[in-house]
Amino acid sequence: MVFSIKEVIEQAVQTEKLGYEFYIAMAEKFKKDEALKKLFDFLATKELQHEKIFSELTRKVSGKEPEGWEEVSQYLRAIVESEFFLGKNKSLPSLEHVKTVADAAAFALNFEKETLLYFHILRDMVEEKELVDEIINEERSHVVWLSKYQQEHKAGSVNG
Repeated sequence: MVFSIKEVIEQAVQTEKLGYEFYIAMAEKFKKDEALKKLFDFLATKELQHEKIFSELTRKVSGKEPEGWEEVSQYLRAIVESEFFLGKNKSLPSLEHVKTVADAAAFALNFEKETLLYFHILRDMVEEKELVDEIINEERSHVVWLSKYQQEHKAGSVNG
């Protein structure tokens, strides 16, 4: 089955909702780590902003699928349906394995990377590239912040 361009963007909206839910849950779970809580709260806010932008984009796209759409659609579906990206019920995967700050940072980093991959492919398929570029740049900064946090945490656990 092939996603329509609108479905692909709606999936991006869903992804941002899941990111928001994840970051809120992690901010609560690791509230004793002030730096991580602050980072997760900030990322949750950004996910809400992205959700709104993608929702607006859904209204702007034409129903016309770009050339080569079927193959791209199947690739995007494979990303979305991966067990890591979305759980069996199209919701956030089980977070039972996230027990430590390091687990939370690693999971968040991988989620952001998967999201970034999805958005890069989406960008190539829509006319509203500037809008998607804006989100890609912010998602890229999320990867940088999480990587930096992870590196600082590793250094802290070695030195501390």
